[in-house]
Amino acid sequence: MIIFLYGPDTYRSRQKLNEIIDHYKKIHKSGLNLKFFEEKELNFQDFKDEIQSVSMFDEKKLIILENIIKNKSFEENFLVGSKKILDSNDVILFYETREIPEGNPLCKFLKKSAKSQKLKLLEGQKLKIWAKKEFESYQANINSAALDQLINYIGNDLWHLSNEIKKLVNFKNKQKIEAKDVELLVRPKIESDIFATIDSIAAKNKKEALSLIHKHLEKGDSPLYLLAMINFQFRNLLMMKSCELGREFYANDMRMLTKKFGMHPYVIRKTTQQAKRFSFEELKKIYQKIFQVDLAIKTGKVNPETGLDLLIAEI
Repeated sequence: MIIFLYGPDTYRSRQKLNEIIDHYKKIHKSGLNLKFFEEKELNFQDFKDEIQSVSMFDEKKLIILENIIKNKSFEENFLVGSKKILDSNDVILFYETREIPEGNPLCKFLKKSAKSQKLKLLEGQKLKIWAKKEFESYQANINSAALDQLINYIGNDLWHLSNEIKKLVNFKNKQKIEAKDVELLVRPKIESDIFATIDSIAAKNKKEALSLIHKHLEKGDSPLYLLAMINFQFRNLLMMKSCELGREFYANDMRMLTKKFGMHPYVIRKTTQQAKRFSFEELKKIYQKIFQVDLAIKTGKVNPETGLDLLIAEI
């Protein structure tokens, strides 16, 4: 059996891939016959050997081939032996996150012969329904105006949208989310700047970190939004470090990290890199300091801009 998952909506395709893997693991407990291959590490002979080897536990294999369609050598050999592969009892899953060249022979074969699913970017009402269900999965409510505003700000990048939904849910703590909350907390395309700010903090370059923060304040970005973004990223760093110390996963296993944290692979890579630059104790102290500044702002003890400056100065 061959499965083909592809399309521009990599968030939903990654979810689908994880569902298939989880279902397979429930049936085949050993996990020894779940195999991953990526373009940079794959040649056809390795794949052929895997297909032809006999399972020790009389289990079906699940062989996942990620982003290999542009591998010309593999493509040519695969198409030559495709009849035997189609007759295999094992499950071979092609997973593509990149744009596929028009008329690619392997892609055309998979669309015709495999159980294929193209995940298109959600638009209009379908996008609103998806976002509303995400809020409901956290037992959170958002009114219609706020939902419209959120989608207007973010669009159909579900990786970005899912992170903004988490922030809003954490900020409101089960209270109904309104348009003013979206206006306060959500700004598009600011994440890369937050990464740069946290890189500066890690390098003990407080001057640069303050400069980056003040550039956003000068543009009119909400200080509470900036604080929420810093809080969100340090929370991710703390979780990443905690899991790393607990040996829950290998630090370079992108699939497991993406599934565990529900973040875009780019964000996972940046967070993994940044986590290495802090000790666990440093991250705990910084996260506690963020909480103290947030509380001081919300109780009126300090204004938001001053609170941000104090936070950067003291960490």
